[in-house]
Amino acid sequence: MANTKSAIKNIRKNETNRLRNKARKSRIKTLSRRVSATVGQDDAEAAKVAVRDYVSALDTAVKVGVIHKNAAARVKSKYSNILFS
Repeated sequence: MANTKSAIKNIRKNETNRLRNKARKSRIKTLSRRVSATVGQDDAEAAKVAVRDYVSALDTAVKVGVIHKNAAARVKSKYSNILFS
């Protein structure tokens, strides 16, 4: 168990950040599944919207440090042909 006030505060802070990061990762996974589902259909506009939302969530996750920037770049590159077609 933590012995100092700062260590106790760090435990609280770490738990808050863990839950926040978990929510962001969960959102990214949900959007990934949504992109996969819409790409398989014939609706190109729905696929573009889904990819746009997914890329936005990836950029936010990179900005706050949840995922690595190269991991996000790899995924964005994978779906770039949908966005720009």
